Amino acid sequence: MATDYDAPRVTESDEPTDTSLEQLTASAKDAQSPVVDVDDTAESFDLPGADLSGEEFTVRVVPKQMDEFTCTSCFLVNHRSRIADGEQSICRDCAA
Repeated sequence: MATDYDAPRVTESDEPTDTSLEQLTASAKDAQSPVVDVDDTAESFDLPGADLSGEEFTVRVVPKQMDEFTCTSCFLVNHRSRIADGEQSICRDCAA
């Protein structure tokens, strides 16, 4: 069967409805809920200035190794192979 794709389509919103203004306002009041949903996720966020003295590291911290250097521009610890040519203690990313 052939379908005419250029023909206008009739949807439910296009059909005329016989609802009064009072019925519309009553249904709108029913749809609005006075109950506020409270998420428990707000408790998981740390606020700036919060006391974190009781917290412990969850990551193992390793001191700077002999073959690493600290970039004087970005202060990141990099391997010696990342030193920029002719520059001392500056990584290739900062020299570019």
